[in-house]
Amino acid sequence: MQGEEQYSDSLDEFIKEITLWYENDHEGLKTMYDAAVKHVVPYPEDTPIEVQCDWKDRDFDFLCEFFREWYDWHPGVNNGLDYIEKFSWLTYENDYGMVFATSGPGYKMTADFTHLQGLQMDADTPESQELIEKWVKELGTKRMADYRPGPWNSFNDFFIRQLKDGKRPIDAQDDDSVVVAPADCVINMIVDDLTETTPIPVKTVTMNVKQLLENSEHAQRFLGGTAVSCILMPDSYHWYHSPVRGEVVEARDDIGGVYYGMRDFPELLNKGNVGYGYDYAMFDNFRRGYVIIKTRYLNVEGKPDGEGYVGVVPVGLNSIASVNFLEKFKSPIKKPVPVEKGEQIGNFMYGGSLNILLFEPGRFPALQLLQGQRIGVLEQLKRSAGLFTGAYHTQSRRRRPLAP
Repeated sequence: MQGEEQYSDSLDEFIKEITLWYENDHEGLKTMYDAAVKHVVPYPEDTPIEVQCDWKDRDFDFLCEFFREWYDWHPGVNNGLDYIEKFSWLTYENDYGMVFATSGPGYKMTADFTHLQGLQMDADTPESQELIEKWVKELGTKRMADYRPGPWNSFNDFFIRQLKDGKRPIDAQDDDSVVVAPADCVINMIVDDLTETTPIPVKTVTMNVKQLLENSEHAQRFLGGTAVSCILMPDSYHWYHSPVRGEVVEARDDIGGVYYGMRDFPELLNKGNVGYGYDYAMFDNFRRGYVIIKTRYLNVEGKPDGEGYVGVVPVGLNSIASVNFLEKFKSPIKKPVPVEKGEQIGNFMYGGSLNILLFEPGRFPALQLLQGQRIGVLEQLKRSAGLFTGAYHTQSRRRRPLAP
């Protein structure tokens, strides 16, 4: 793993290499890790025992053993975030932890471990099949009835399982004014006055649209516009689709970025109101892609009234969470590619993920529903407890301001 594109072939090789890095303080790994654990902020007292992990003054052997346990762990439907959350206490409100996890050798370390997890999830092994059986059982026949039956060759193959025809009918297919959900997701408005370069707080959140779109020439179209968060749960359908009909005029599926390093990961879950009030400024540093769609606006008579643009930004958060586009949408886009409302664009493999939708000023002022349309589900208590709720999912307990 001498460069960002060269990875370890096994967990033992990975542990051996990062141990040598620590012993030799390679690129400052020892210095940064020691500073990170020295400045650990205690997790809230009401944190459930299953996601507790005390990183305070832990030696490097503790980190290596943590990676071994994580690698051998088989996530379930309702506890798939547990090890991500345990690792997040190293960066929780901890500037030194953030530096360690998101830069230099710490970044290379998390990239290499993520690659190993990806190989593990891609493998056709008895362990992978056992994990699939576990998830199918925990999801239950009612939810699995939405999907095409297996067999699946690997856990990632299962994770991006396809829906049966007709299971997600597209609303108002022929009405270009209607925007549909890009995925099975939890939706929140983020920002309703986007800025180009300066992250100005709006409703306690910030976003740099120019950086989010990697300095795309289309970024300026969304200044003063709206961003909408569409967060996918680990047990959800993991393909993302076009929210509108039009033409894809620009796409990127190769924007690098960090794998871990949320300053307050538990706050993202926020007692079931996932993502509300969260500081999204960090997401323009995560691995991501984007699609810019040119679409039609309609007048009151339903006739064309000019053209505009909608942005779809898939963001791979923690763990594997790859951003995979179908071939027709891969960059570079040499000429506009027609796309239908509800058409598949790509998928995320195992890990945390979200889509951020971008709209031009005044075009998407609020989430609006018609009578009789779905607004949510009456949850199973076990799923709510595992993915949405908990006393520790509270508003930020930030003890000091973010470092400049």
